[in-house]
Amino acid sequence: MLSRVASSLYWMSRYIERSDGILRMLKINYASSQDTVQKFTWEPVVRIFAGVEDEGVEVLEHDSRAVLKYMVLDRENPNSVLNIITQARENARGVQEHIPKDLWQCLNEYYHAVRDPKLNFWLEKDDPITALDILIKQGMLYYGTFEITMERGEGRAYMNIGHYLERSIQSVDILDTKFGSIDDNPDLLTDTTYWKHLLLSLGGYEIYLKNYRSKGFEAENVLEQVILNNDFPRSVVYAVNHIQMYFERLKSESNMDDFRELSFLIGRLQSSIKYSSVKTIRLEGLHEYLTNVRSELFKIGNKLNEHYFAFS
Repeated sequence: MLSRVASSLYWMSRYIERSDGILRMLKINYASSQDTVQKFTWEPVVRIFAGVEDEGVEVLEHDSRAVLKYMVLDRENPNSVLNIITQARENARGVQEHIPKDLWQCLNEYYHAVRDPKLNFWLEKDDPITALDILIKQGMLYYGTFEITMERGEGRAYMNIGHYLERSIQSVDILDTKFGSIDDNPDLLTDTTYWKHLLLSLGGYEIYLKNYRSKGFEAENVLEQVILNNDFPRSVVYAVNHIQMYFERLKSESNMDDFRELSFLIGRLQSSIKYSSVKTIRLEGLHEYLTNVRSELFKIGNKLNEHYFAFS
């Protein structure tokens, strides 16, 4: 497969996963902002997904409607859902012959949905949840179409590597930000609603109830599920295991040196997470642990770009 094609498939998948994470986080946080009796802040969301500087955060952090419009439709925000889906569509356009027609049509519908003028009305004046739900369902439709139509070959491997790499980075960033907030407000440590919203934003609330029903909402249990649970689709270990699985399918005699170098990086990260526990993570320091995991994930992404996409 040409490096240009592999890169487009990989980035298309990363963009779709990023938009899904943003939309779910926005939906849960908007609901939380309506329920809380205290002054709600959007600072964690804006910092995770938009990389806004301190001055920009101060302008947005207490204005729910402004944040939603900025994160979903703002053309000046490179990480807005509108711009992300536009990028995904452009990548797909260049490789239409390598993806099923149904998948291209699905992504095209997603693109037109996010450009619908009605979204702006819902986000500014009416019910924002309606707009967010429409876009979340478009993402779900894309994932379902991808799963049942995409050929089980090299292209799908690149797409899934991008998918799980983006997902693991998101989970690490969300955990790091949410647990970091506890340092400024220790009362959050025993705030059931705080942990519930974190799990809902990652789609892990129901799984948590099944696994920890008798233990209540505790920080260590949340940490265990989001980092170490092999059965939770958005856990870090689940994502890294799948990166390793799909990367193995790219093995060929023509690129063994590059393959071994990247395989070593993935295997090292996989082992370090696999043989971690909540106790060892606490001893190392959660922020330091998550920073190291994030660094390793970025190294994997950089090496993919260097060896498989030729800096494309």
